[in-house]
Amino acid sequence: MFRRDCKPSFFQSFFIFGPRGTGKSTLINDLLRQFPATEIMHIDLLLNDVDFAYRDRPMLLKEQLEAMTIKPKWVFIDEIQKAPDLLDIVHHLIENKNINFILSGSSARKLKRVGVNLLAGRAVEFKLHPFTSNELQEAFDLHHTLHFGTLPKIFSLPNEIEKKRFLRAYTNVYLREEIQQEQIVRNIDSFRAFLEVAAQTNGEILNYAKIARAAKVEEKNVSRYFEILRDTLVGFYLEPFNQSVRKQQSHKPKFYLFDLGVTRTLSKMLDVPLVAGNYGYGKSFEHFIVLEFIRRNDYLECDYSFSYLRTKDGVEIDLIIQRPGKKIVLAEIKSTTQVGDDHCRALRSTVDFFKDAERIVISQEKMARKLEDGILVLPWSEALIHVFS
Repeated sequence: MFRRDCKPSFFQSFFIFGPRGTGKSTLINDLLRQFPATEIMHIDLLLNDVDFAYRDRPMLLKEQLEAMTIKPKWVFIDEIQKAPDLLDIVHHLIENKNINFILSGSSARKLKRVGVNLLAGRAVEFKLHPFTSNELQEAFDLHHTLHFGTLPKIFSLPNEIEKKRFLRAYTNVYLREEIQQEQIVRNIDSFRAFLEVAAQTNGEILNYAKIARAAKVEEKNVSRYFEILRDTLVGFYLEPFNQSVRKQQSHKPKFYLFDLGVTRTLSKMLDVPLVAGNYGYGKSFEHFIVLEFIRRNDYLECDYSFSYLRTKDGVEIDLIIQRPGKKIVLAEIKSTTQVGDDHCRALRSTVDFFKDAERIVISQEKMARKLEDGILVLPWSEALIHVFS
């Protein structure tokens, strides 16, 4: 069992959000072992009869707790988005009965739809992602990660055939359980076509018209579909950098899916080998680095902001990291094992605009080095340490 870097505390109630299969229940059940069984109540809303009972009568939770001679100290409700009206009862019990709650969820969409305010600050929020390189330690393998991602189930499967079968089943479960059952979209076939194109354009600046044409769906649905992916925690936006919020909103973001293996599966590239040096490999490596930074920021609770830059002249910086109280970091992500002058061109072209920024190239070089103009060339693992130190 791998040690997780998500560290919820037990001083107050908390939410833990993450996509299906990232290990939320496993993590929470492991953490709850420190308490006697009599102090824990577990409600698993993935069980159909349990889900129906609480959705039909949310007051049932309060009635059950009132009937208990020994009140539990912690109530763990798994997949809270399946019965969002329960949050009103949870709110009341936190305020009046001194009971703490752990609430896990793989989607925020239903919670938003019913206008829930996530207990108005009465519960801390944590995020759980697929494994990071830091969590895997000696078990981490970059080649394997770029091919299959890091969903926990992957690491219990014996061979590539089983891993591919799992990833295909996983994406089908997402479509069936998160999309069809919740009736989020009317036409599941058009959404499936959109998913394939969205995965193929992963990490690129969003062009809704181009995606609509490729997927043969209406353009008005494309932005809504991306919002569904974000709300069901399957992806996130990387916004364009601009000091002006108004200007920032006038440019299109990039969109990244939450796992490399899921991305390759949805784009129908799971059987296509990744070869170091080709375009697909470089694109996957960049995706991996962005995921590592996003996940580490969440786990360390650093409040860093991430964006990208594309100038009117076509100069692009892969990742801009704004760190409160520290220098801004401009990062180019290159999968090469030997960084050359051409890899630093974009960083050098922005010197006048970002006068005090740190400039780094995140690569697969073996040792760190500093160029004459101050640009740091860093192995990717050292880049993570450097930025978050």
